[in-house]
Amino acid sequence: MAKYLKNIPANDPLLIPEQRVVIDQIIEEHREKAGAAMVVLGEVQSKIGWVSEATQAYLADRLEIPVSTIHGVVTFYSYFTTNPKGKHSIKFCMGTACYVGGVPQLMEKAKQVLGIDIGETTADGMITLEICRCVGACSQAPVIVVDEEVLGRVKPNKLPQTIKQLQNLS
Repeated sequence: MAKYLKNIPANDPLLIPEQRVVIDQIIEEHREKAGAAMVVLGEVQSKIGWVSEATQAYLADRLEIPVSTIHGVVTFYSYFTTNPKGKHSIKFCMGTACYVGGVPQLMEKAKQVLGIDIGETTADGMITLEICRCVGACSQAPVIVVDEEVLGRVKPNKLPQTIKQLQNLS
């Protein structure tokens, strides 16, 4: 076990006893199933919120499969993330209509207001900025997705209010 715990951040799920118990339970529940790696990874992502590099190595060892198999699944499917996400997310649609409609300006405004870049989470762990592909609301461009709510015709000067409302939910 010690080999997974070298040089990993303090927030890694393997170092947090409650989260490691959850990971171990998931492994035990699904290890004998066909396609266990995918099932286990899906459950870990769902319950822990991310699959760290150390967790990937730990899962590979416990499931007796190569780390490259686990890493391949995690990096192939966009569902999985290797970094912790914020309590809330703001996703910027990068479909053609949204891009042309002004999403790059919205991204810049959000980065300016929050002091983080796309793919990062605020220091307080509350908001993550992400990019997403077309959400099917092209007539509402530019579109952002705040948590699971699609917001259309978003203007850069109104985005700080949306961010403030999200911060107040926490």
